[in-house]
Amino acid sequence: MLAILFKTLPFFALIGLGYWAGRTRFFTEEATAYLTKFVFYFALTAMIFRFAANLELAEVWDTQLVLAYLSGTVLVYLIATGVGWMRGLDTPTTAVEAQCAVIGNAGFLGLPMLALLFGAQAIGPVMLVLATDLIVFSSLIVILITAGRDGRMSWSILRTIGSGLIKNPMIVAMALGLTWSGLQIPIPTPMNDFLSILGGAATPGALFAIGASLASKSTERIEIAGWLSFCKLILHPVAVAICALYLFEVEAFGAAMIIACAAMPVAGNIYMLAQHYGVAPQRVSAAILVSTALSVVTLTAVIAWIS
Repeated sequence: MLAILFKTLPFFALIGLGYWAGRTRFFTEEATAYLTKFVFYFALTAMIFRFAANLELAEVWDTQLVLAYLSGTVLVYLIATGVGWMRGLDTPTTAVEAQCAVIGNAGFLGLPMLALLFGAQAIGPVMLVLATDLIVFSSLIVILITAGRDGRMSWSILRTIGSGLIKNPMIVAMALGLTWSGLQIPIPTPMNDFLSILGGAATPGALFAIGASLASKSTERIEIAGWLSFCKLILHPVAVAICALYLFEVEAFGAAMIIACAAMPVAGNIYMLAQHYGVAPQRVSAAILVSTALSVVTLTAVIAWIS
């Protein structure tokens, strides 16, 4: 455990440095927003494209792995939804809480951390988790919030979802990278060097941006944040582990990677969605802050176990 802590500590130290910069206003909220935009649209996209272009879809795709992750995630999603309804929450607020309970920071934290800790073979499973989160659950929350407000489904919801997926740079980078790989086009050396340099900024940039963005988060409704953090950091990896190891018998390394992804703290993009739709942004803010702080211990413990 101590050896793993020494390996994960630099990642959390970068988050802490970003938090200090944001808290002291050395990094303003505007500066954090621009850094996040740089990482999201450029550095992380370059990293994902380069990784995907060097993979083969046949080697990456694992039906058992996807089903195991999806089943464990749906189980915890339903638990969080049931608890929300028992508390008398409306559909949009329940959907936001359920999203917090299952969607972790697989892009900004999971991909850079697990790729560095476990090597290039971690990339395939993590990308499958990322794609599942973005395609399935990012679509689901838009459907539930919009349908909950309008009282019905409409074609405009599907257009919104389709537009969101097409404009998401991570989805685009994965698709283009796998297409490049499928066509078996070698990456020219100057292009590979360019992607390597730009993608190299993703890990420190993403971790620093996470910390700086946490500085603006509040801890209101701490009891709800505690419950959602418990769902995300404990229930989610346990559910995925049971599905991966016992129900779908996923091979050991792939199972380890999706369990680690499930143990990631609440994703920051949920706050952007909650703010955009005006649904419980402070609740999400608190869940992100609390789960990220607790993940120093819980995520380290999970990584120690899967190692």
